[in-house]
Amino acid sequence: MCETKNLCLWLVQLVYILGLLAFCLWLAVHPRSPAYSIIKFSVPLTNHNNGSSHGRIEYELDIKNPNRDSCILYDDTFLTFYYGEDKVGNKTIPCFYQGRNREKSEIHRLIDQMDVETRLWTDLRKAIMNASAELRVDLSTKIVYYTWGIKSKQQGINREGKIRICKDGMILNNKEVKLRRASKKWKL
Repeated sequence: MCETKNLCLWLVQLVYILGLLAFCLWLAVHPRSPAYSIIKFSVPLTNHNNGSSHGRIEYELDIKNPNRDSCILYDDTFLTFYYGEDKVGNKTIPCFYQGRNREKSEIHRLIDQMDVETRLWTDLRKAIMNASAELRVDLSTKIVYYTWGIKSKQQGINREGKIRICKDGMILNNKEVKLRRASKKWKL
């Protein structure tokens, strides 16, 4: 009877240790989601001074891979800016591959511009010239991780953030805007 108790205790300990090792291995292999930040955003002043009905915004987007052991393959990325509930403009970033860097995080920087919808340009320009305006940015894409030669399933990513623009057409206080997980609340 004593030998049976020892055998059962030994088996329970073995299962516990194997479970703990499996959990640690899962934590080591499980990749983290990329980080998205808008570093610079501006509405060029030349657009403010002339009374044109057409505008352009410029932005700089950083995409950071925080994983040292995982590469990321991005599908087409859709970036959309909103003023209130109205779409200011959108841009499609073509698919790309982001490698890993064992020393520090790998960063993919995109500097681009987009045209502002004509009917919104005058309202946006007035809001910026009066004090400040707030734009919402939405980003959506699908990614695949490659960790130690193993390909993961395709995962959807949705991020959003708010960009406060001051009177000079730049981000308020020149702070970068980190895009966070999209709210699960219903959107109109």
